[in-house]
Amino acid sequence: MKTLGIIGGIGPESTIEYYRSIITAYRAQKQDGSYPAIMINSIDLKKMLALIEEDELLKVTDYLVREVHKLAHAGANFGLLAAGTPHIVFDDVQGRSPIPLISIVEAASDAAHSMGLKKVGLFASRFTMQGRFYPNVFSKKGISLVVPNDHEQDYIHDKYFSELVKGIVLPETRKRLLAMIDHLKEREAIQGLILGGTELSLILRDGMSEAIPLLDTAQIHAQAAVKELLR
Repeated sequence: MKTLGIIGGIGPESTIEYYRSIITAYRAQKQDGSYPAIMINSIDLKKMLALIEEDELLKVTDYLVREVHKLAHAGANFGLLAAGTPHIVFDDVQGRSPIPLISIVEAASDAAHSMGLKKVGLFASRFTMQGRFYPNVFSKKGISLVVPNDHEQDYIHDKYFSELVKGIVLPETRKRLLAMIDHLKEREAIQGLILGGTELSLILRDGMSEAIPLLDTAQIHAQAAVKELLR
């Protein structure tokens, strides 16, 4: 049996969701009563974010590569980073990783493409919304990405780290986010929304927006991991 290694803790709430989702999806497909082999290396979110805020991306890469090596040494056959933001350096980490890594961005672009979407919005941390790693991957499949305006980005980023990463889910925040989705659809005619911050799935799930489908990247990433576990 293959062993999945997860770089978790970035943030803790979504790491729990990843674990639950992988277990559930695995058991739904392999109905012999077995469970998947999973290792979780929970690292320091504060340290990683501080380096990203200081634009020390080489140090972010070094940090993540060291932590992936721990998983490999422990016996993981492949791995993933259980968050969207660290994918800002995914290509560099993958290039130095001792084991294959599954990209959340690639998995999300595959899902959007399979749905026939051509123009989608992106809600995530400011680092992700202002980065190029999502547009670069999605453009390869002919999908354009739209992000909220600066004021909306500030709101999403603040609520993401002041509430969602801490496991705080408030109805008024959900209401405001859903209104922002409606406004983005009206302004930009998006056909779907990428929940690029994995903690966003704690407050927004598919079916909550009547306007467009919401693509939960944490769930999509988890499904891709299960597919590899069963390959």
